[in-house]
Amino acid sequence: MYLLKTSASFDSAHFLKGYNGKCANLHGHTWKLEVEVCGSTLVAEGEKRGMLIDFSDLKRAVRTLADRFDHTLIYEAGSLSDRALSVLTEEGFSLTAFPLRPTAENFAKYFYKELSGSLPVRRVTVYETPDNCAVYEEDKACR
Repeated sequence: MYLLKTSASFDSAHFLKGYNGKCANLHGHTWKLEVEVCGSTLVAEGEKRGMLIDFSDLKRAVRTLADRFDHTLIYEAGSLSDRALSVLTEEGFSLTAFPLRPTAENFAKYFYKELSGSLPVRRVTVYETPDNCAVYEEDKACR
């Protein structure tokens, strides 16, 4: 079994509406997204011979996904009033509606699903802080 891992970081703000604690307030993180891909067979011929996946392709896919969330306010769809959205938009802030509560756990599963259509993803780890992370993986054999 071969495993490759790469990472990308992004800075963003979020809040957890309805949470009884500090995270109910708007705050920011430098998130780190780690993606592991796996497989049992290497490319047999051509310029990518001896590779599971070209690291350039893997890094580009992960960086492209992370860039979608960089320097934006990530909010759970429906958690901001129309008035708040209007004012933030009028002020020119970058806003990203997320279909789930913007927790590290939900980000890990979301990123896994986004990437697994084009990559043999084994595991996605999302660090909210340098010491705290959430991991998502599914029970499936690597290709």
